[in-house]
Amino acid sequence: MRLDLSHIRQPDTSVVRQYEPAAVAGDDDEYRIVAPVSLVFTVHKDQDRFRLVGTVTTRLELVCGRCLEPFALPVQASFDLRFLPRSAGSAPLAAAGDDEDGVEGQDDDVATTFYDDDEIDLGALVREQFYLALPMKPLCRESCKGLCPQCGVNLNTDSCTCSPRWEDPRLSGLKALISERKHDDA
Repeated sequence: MRLDLSHIRQPDTSVVRQYEPAAVAGDDDEYRIVAPVSLVFTVHKDQDRFRLVGTVTTRLELVCGRCLEPFALPVQASFDLRFLPRSAGSAPLAAAGDDEDGVEGQDDDVATTFYDDDEIDLGALVREQFYLALPMKPLCRESCKGLCPQCGVNLNTDSCTCSPRWEDPRLSGLKALISERKHDDA
């Protein structure tokens, strides 16, 4: 899944690619890709600098944070990324980021990255967009009831007879004081 930049001669080049889920999947992903990955973008070329603007579309399978059931999340993530050659691009950026003390500053532009050997790794680009599209807390639906904290049954599909009232065992000493006070009519 590499984009060979040596074949791009025009200032603007459209690219449409489709990948099977196995071609994009990583080893330690928090999701599973369940549909083909469609990658549509335009490459804007300016000498040895490239800008990729487009979208990646697929469906990911996640685990719900409340009921622990798998669910599908449609993804249509837009991106606008700049790519600079590592050998020529890293030194000027470092020199431009130096402050008065001579300490090298960091480039705050997260949309800029580097490429090596006239190739851009599209697999890394796609996986990065998937991680950016993931919700902080994946939920199968907003009204998900989750699991019963006592018996563990999925409250979306079943009901349980557990007592919904929970008492903190650390406060049992205070509860004893309150019950003694009620019985002691002083």
